[in-house]
Amino acid sequence: MKTVYIALGSNLNTPTMQLNAAIEALSNLPDTKIEGVSSFYQSKPLGPQDQPDYVNAVTCIKTELQPLALLEQLQHIENTQGRVRLRHWGERTLDLDILLYEDLVLNSEQLTIPHYDMQNREFVIIPLYEIAPELILPNGEKLAELVKKFTSHNMIKIK
Repeated sequence: MKTVYIALGSNLNTPTMQLNAAIEALSNLPDTKIEGVSSFYQSKPLGPQDQPDYVNAVTCIKTELQPLALLEQLQHIENTQGRVRLRHWGERTLDLDILLYEDLVLNSEQLTIPHYDMQNREFVIIPLYEIAPELILPNGEKLAELVKKFTSHNMIKIK
């Protein structure tokens, strides 16, 4: 089974419930089991600021699903939970992103792994570090070193 890290985010329709429902849905994917889930963190939106704060988390799964099949499953979960894309970096009921898939580096039209710009997003790095402090990224960078650049902690742990 492959080790995969997935970012979860929501800022609409009771975000904590959205994340819990997504974690439940992930646990029901074929040939997949959840290995760990970070705390939930509240953070300001990355994009337009005229939207509610986000609730973010990271989960680690073990799966037999290949990357594109997993992406399809994640998009199905998003759609089932009412995801609507109103604007770029805008509000959303649920956002599920594959951060890392083993040490795979993939850049296709459908999917980029590691996730684009994840190393600059506190709402990804802090929860990822919480569940995988020894993690080394495919480029050789240690997560324990990367997390040090986030000293302001503009997030609130909520669960």
